[in-house]
Parts: sequence; C-alpha cells; structure tokens
Amino acid sequence: MSREPSAAVGAAGTGTATGTVREPERTGPVRARARHRHGFGHVFGRVLLFLLLAAFLVPVLFPVYYMFVGTFMEPRELSTFPPRLLPTGVHPENVQGALAAVPLLRMYTNSLVMAGIITLCQLFTSALAAYAFVFLRFRGSAVVFALFLSTLMVPAEATFIPNYLTLTGWGLGDTYAGLVLPFLAYAFGTFLLRQSFKQFPRELYDAARIDGMGHLRFLWTILVPLSKPALTAVGMYVFITSWNMYFWPLIITRSTEMQTLQIGLNSLKVGESSNPGLLLAGAALSVLPTLALVIFGQRFIVRGLTAGAVK
Repeated sequence: MSREPSAAVGAAGTGTATGTVREPERTGPVRARARHRHGFGHVFGRVLLFLLLAAFLVPVLFPVYYMFVGTFMEPRELSTFPPRLLPTGVHPENVQGALAAVPLLRMYTNSLVMAGIITLCQLFTSALAAYAFVFLRFRGSAVVFALFLSTLMVPAEATFIPNYLTLTGWGLGDTYAGLVLPFLAYAFGTFLLRQSFKQFPRELYDAARIDGMGHLRFLWTILVPLSKPALTAVGMYVFITSWNMYFWPLIITRSTEMQTLQIGLNSLKVGESSNPGLLLAGAALSVLPTLALVIFGQRFIVRGLTAGAVK
C-alpha cells in the first residue's frame, strides 16, 4: 500500500514519522555564539564574586600582614601616616630586642608544653567519654550528657579561684602540673566527638563485639582511625585555645621561668610607646604556630565541626 499524503507530509516537514514538531537545530555559528555568551557570563560572575570576597578579606588580613611587615620596620616607619605597606629594608632589631627584653624562648617552651599536654589529654578523655555516650547503653545517659554539656555554661573565670586554692594547697603552684591539671577534660571536645561517633553504624560495633573485640580495642583500632577529621578539629581547637590562655597562667605562676608566652607579650607593652616594633615582633612570633595549624588543617576543622550535621 502507498503511504498516505498526510503522513508523508508530516514526515517530510518534521523529520519524524509521527508528525511531532521539532525545533530547528542550531547551526555551528549560532551554537558557538550561545556557548560564548554563556561562558563569558560564567567567567564574569566568578570574577565579580572573587573581587567581592577579596574586598571583605582586606580588613581581616591587613592587620596580620602589617604585624609581620611591621616586625622588620624601624620605629620612624611605624609612626608614619598613612602607614607604610613595605619596609625600606629588613631590620631584625625588633626581633632581637623582643628576645632580649623578656625570655621569650623559655616562655615559648612553656606555652608549647602546656598546650601540647592539654591537647593530648583532652583528646584522650573526650574520646573515652564520647565512646561511652554513643556505644555504651546505660540508664539516664541522656540526662548525664545534658549535665555534662551544662558545664559549658559556667565561665572558666568562675573556677579559677577554687582551682588556685586547691593546687597551691597541694604545692603545685608555679609548676607544669598546676598549669595543665584544671584543663585535662572539657565538654566541648566530648560533644564534637560524640557527634562524629554517632555517624558510624551500630552494626559495626556489634560485628566487632561478636569477633571478640573489647571496648578499648574497638575504640583505638577501628573508631579512632576512622574519626581522624573530628579528632584533628578538636585537637586544633584545644591547642589554639590553650596557646592563647593568659589569665590562668598569670595567677598560677610566679617566676619568669614558668610564665607563658602571652604573659611575655604583655610585658612588652612597657616599651610600646617608644618602640611598637618590639610588640609586633613578639606578636608575630606568638602567632606562627597557630597560623600554621589553621593553614594546613583548615579542611579538618570544617569536616570535624560539621560531623553529624547530615545523617
């Protein structure tokens, strides 16, 4: 049989046997112009976003930049207005003067020891407490955890006097033990690790128990290696907080040999009016460890703080 004219016309006019209407395909130059317009708009949007973010970053990063640059400026360069963006030369006198004014190297060591011990101990205690709240079923665990978190509402300054009286009564004043003992456990690290541990399926714990694993072995051989982002985030937070601690080391230490770096920086303020470069040099030296931690571990901070946010 011969094809009907209407079907033939539909097939010829639309390019399909069903007669459906199809938009004419774009030719090569038309497609290229559309792709060019889309690519230009995408690039322009990204450039505009980059410039906007850079404008917001300038007031945040300029003090940090000027702190490092001002470390190698002369006093007359620091007192000029508008401030110089670059020094006329490298002048290490500020660093040498800061090291000579106070024993910064000894204070640096004290701060590293204090922050390192507190960080390791809080990671240990927080991991144990978070494991208990997630994998050990006991009556009233929710109430205990709520009471545990309520300690975050108590200002740390409110506990300094009782801690000072207790530690000095034990003869631990002006010692490393006196610096670190009040901060060996903290509820914030437990909270973050608990949120991370809750992401792991209960079946993993049940399978390990069936295989004969004890609680500590399961924690240190399976759970801890899988929770490195959260542990790194907690460790960095605790280290930076301990490194910047000022009030507690000030009241528990008496000798210069046991004082921390933040106390030494406060001592440099005496010469701030005559030579602010000393204070800038001390601040630059103190910020180096925390700045390195933030730069190289920022991805762990984000992943650790968002642990448990999405099921």
